[in-house]
Amino acid sequence: MATEITMVYSQTKVACNELIAAACLKAGQIIVVGCSTSEVRGARIGSAGSDEVAGAILDALRETAAEAGVMLAIQCCEHLNRALVVERELMERYNFEQVAVVPVPKAGGALAARAMRTFADPVVVETMAAHAGLDIGSTLIGMHLKRVAVPLRLAQKFIGQATVTAATTRPKLIGGARAIYELPKLKQMN
Repeated sequence: MATEITMVYSQTKVACNELIAAACLKAGQIIVVGCSTSEVRGARIGSAGSDEVAGAILDALRETAAEAGVMLAIQCCEHLNRALVVERELMERYNFEQVAVVPVPKAGGALAARAMRTFADPVVVETMAAHAGLDIGSTLIGMHLKRVAVPLRLAQKFIGQATVTAATTRPKLIGGARAIYELPKLKQMN
């Protein structure tokens, strides 16, 4: 089990670093993370959650996010309507609304429960629009991404036995055929 935990930690660091680089995230931006520790262990989602696996994943995420200055939002499972565990600082910075619930492994998921226990000042918010996302085990994070979500193909395709899906976001393109979408082109016209 120790080597499995070390592998999960390493794979999570690689995936998170890849996401931060590919999405060109800046300090203060948000990564939403959904995770099934059951899927990481090779079991059906919601059937074999693991606090130890959650700890390895969360440690890797927190270290990587801290190095880049980005903020984490840990998505709960469907039993809590995919609410998010965040640090109070993030909630206040983005003016998110707090909800009253405490994620536990069977209602929230192992990763969200671990975040609730180990974040410095954790709170739960119902919804957000994050700048990028990491989905470990097909937990469906799309509802918490800014529009427009853009899939990213990471080299790190698995964490444990769970598939990894990543996304960044971009502003909506509006205006039609005559619109200019890139600032450098606009500057060239002037």
